[in-house]
Amino acid sequence: MSVRIRLRRIGANKLPFYRIVAADSRSSPKGKFIENLGWYDPRGKIVKADKEKIRAWIGKGGELSNSVRKLLTNYSVFSQNELPKK
Repeated sequence: MSVRIRLRRIGANKLPFYRIVAADSRSSPKGKFIENLGWYDPRGKIVKADKEKIRAWIGKGGELSNSVRKLLTNYSVFSQNELPKK
């Protein structure tokens, strides 16, 4: 089982809101996930993420999706040097 750290949309129609989750790479984007790691509000441009949980999942072999990688670096949650290379 490979773990992927990705976004999961939970917002209403035309009101997007996303959770950052650790999920099995084979599960659907709206399906089951392992753990909730934070959230992203694109309307308010706010990202809240638990850095320790994300580091733990990366240490266990989890991979960041491209969108989560960009979010975490653009909103200064992590610097580019802190995240592993693709």
